[in-house]
This record gives sequence, C-alpha cells and structure tokens, in this order.
Amino acid sequence: MLTQIMYLVEKNAIQMASIKVKFRPSTIEGREGTIYYQIIHERKVRQLLSPYKILPEEWNENRATPTGGKDQERRNKIAAIREQIHLDLERFHKINRRIEARGISFSVDDLIDEFNIYVHEYSLFNFMENIIARLKLNGKVRTAETYKAALNSFRKFLVSGSMDARCRLDADIMLDNITPDVMERYEAWQNLRGVLPNTISFYTRILRAVYNRAVEYEIIENRNPFRHVYTGVDKTIKRALPLKQIKRIKGLDLTGKPHLDYARDMFLMSFFLRGMSFIDMAFLRKTDLKNGYITYRRRKTGQQLTIKWTKEMQTVLDKYPRNASDYLLPIIKTPGNNERYVYRNASYTINHNLKTIADMTDINIPLTLYVARHSWASAAKAKGIPVGVISEGMGHDSETTTLIYLASLDTSVVDRANSLILASL
Repeated sequence: MLTQIMYLVEKNAIQMASIKVKFRPSTIEGREGTIYYQIIHERKVRQLLSPYKILPEEWNENRATPTGGKDQERRNKIAAIREQIHLDLERFHKINRRIEARGISFSVDDLIDEFNIYVHEYSLFNFMENIIARLKLNGKVRTAETYKAALNSFRKFLVSGSMDARCRLDADIMLDNITPDVMERYEAWQNLRGVLPNTISFYTRILRAVYNRAVEYEIIENRNPFRHVYTGVDKTIKRALPLKQIKRIKGLDLTGKPHLDYARDMFLMSFFLRGMSFIDMAFLRKTDLKNGYITYRRRKTGQQLTIKWTKEMQTVLDKYPRNASDYLLPIIKTPGNNERYVYRNASYTINHNLKTIADMTDINIPLTLYVARHSWASAAKAKGIPVGVISEGMGHDSETTTLIYLASLDTSVVDRANSLILASL
C-alpha cells in the first residue's frame, strides 16, 4: 500500500475531507510514471492527475514525495515538482476552508472543480490575459499593450530556465508562487540581458499591479514579493541632438535608399511638429489640418494641442503619394488594416533604420524617433521658450506640469519659436 501524505480539513464534527499524494508507475519499463492526488470526502473517492511525471526510482515511498535525480538538471526538475506538490496541497487546503466557510454541503467533485478553476484561472498568465481583455473592451488599448509587453517579458524569463523550484513546468506560474526570490531572479535576468533600469521597473510595476489586484480579489494573500526589487524611475540620460546634427541629418544624401529616406523624413517631421510623438503622428487625420493649423489630442494624456503647419512639413508630405486612408501622414496607408499593428511595425522599422543614419552622420547616441522630441525641446529652450512651458524637455519629471503650462499659453508664442528653430536648419 502506498504511503500517503494527508491534509485533513475539518468540515464538521462528523465529516472530513482528505487529500493524498500517490504515484502510478508507467506500464512500460523505464518510462516516467504519473503523480496524482486522491481526494476522499463523504466516503467517495476521486483521482486527479497532476502534470508531474517522474521515474519509479525518483519516488520516495516512505515520504510519499519525489526525490533524487541522476544529475543536477534532473534534481532541479524533481525539486520543482516537489515544490509544486506542496503548493497544490496548500491550495486544496485553502479551497476546503473556503467551501466550508460557505456553510453548505459539498461533494468531492465540487472540491475538484474548485481546484481546477483555481489552477486554470489564477495562474499569472491567465489572470493577466483576462485583465488585458477587459482593458481592450474598455478602450484602454495602449494600457493593454503595456500589460502584454510585461507578460511576454516574464514569460521569456520563465522559458529561459532562470527559475527552478517555483516555476510551473508549463512555463506559467501561479499567482501565489510569486515570491521575493522569484522577482529578484527576474530582475537579475533582465539586468544580464542589458535591459534598462527604467524598463525593468516599468515591467515590475505592472506585475505588482496585477498581483495587488489578485490580493484585492482575495485570490491570494499578500506576501509582498516586490519588496526587494527596484520599482522607481531613474532620470533618463538626456538624448537631444544640437541643431547642427539635425541639419546634418536633413542634408544627408539618401538617393537610392528610400527606406532610410523615409526614416529620416519621419524623424524630421516629428521635429518639425514640435517633437510630436510617433503614435500621435501616425493617427493624425486629414481633417486635423485646417486653415494652416494642426489640432489634435495627445493619445497619452488627452491634452489638445495646436501647431502651425509650415512649408517644411508640407515639403515632406509632398514627397509621398496622397494617403488612401483617412490619416494625414504616410504611416498607416491602407484603410481597414490592423492600424495599431501597422503603427508598431512602422515604429520598429524606422527606429532600426535611424541607427544606420546615426552611423552615417557620426551620431554617438542611440538615434530613435523619441530623440526628435527631446531635440526639439532642447532647441526650444535655446531659442528662449520659458523653461516652465517645455518643463525641461517635455515630459521629464512631470508631464502634468508641462500640460498645465501649455494649456494656458498662447500657442502663437510656441509657433514663433518653432519658426525660429526651423529657420535655423
């Protein structure tokens, strides 16, 4: 008879529910067998297969637990299985108490159903996917994308094998498996890959928000797994180009290199448009240009801005065939396509090609579309726009402060400054 590990949970003075861990060897010699749980309640017995498979020699009969392993890799796997079994039993115990607290009778099948719901819905990835789906339904597409990026980063971390005992074997992790050790490993894994501190912190803050929501829903108890990892925001290194380097980019001969010419044009258009972010450029509509002015709302903040349309902007626009879509600039060109997918791909491609342009012009900072935004802010400061208006480069410490100043300022002041900047090129 197999040795059993039993978690007893008192339902009342008479009825008890028990959970036992057992091992079933394979019928084929040398193959892995299956660990399963036997649940007994009200004299009814059910079996629940686990995803954990081990060799017969790795099953400790006396302790009813997997142990050993022929090499370090195998021992790590056994440790992961042992840890997961322990956590599964804790979940059974918790579910037992939760059902008991309802004050209603329950069957052994109810207990198994509750456990399966817990495992399938309360893994990190399933829980996050549900949040992402709700964000999209609520129209918060950009926030949904950032959550998806954080989820993909953490999934790569799990798949990389950087976690041993606490990682689910199917490259997912239960919410109650997220511990300080897990988060420290995740932070270290990103550091080794050269991820910037602010990006690491950004992903970690998203994971913390998801974890806190699970705590709020009383799915898990708060074990404060983020207490030893960095969740602040470092002041980023200023990446602004002086006007002479912008002029060098503008004057670069890119004849016969249309992909580089297009990247250069979108960089310059961002600069011409007072450092407009690329997502706002991509979604500018033809109807936003009226009477010589562009009026639009920033996607990030909802703030309405007005920019005078200049001959420099028109010169870039005239280089390209009239856009078949409702959008002004040649970024999202075909109506009805997945517009956010097109925008993201265009952003990646342009930033990649800007690296080549940087090499051609001896620019020693990573040249991206965002550099155009910082460069305009730097040039604006040099031309005398009040520091309060541009808030040290638009979006450094407090974009809210920047927007308050912009909202109260006569936009003609900024337009005149922009004319001075463009005349310097």
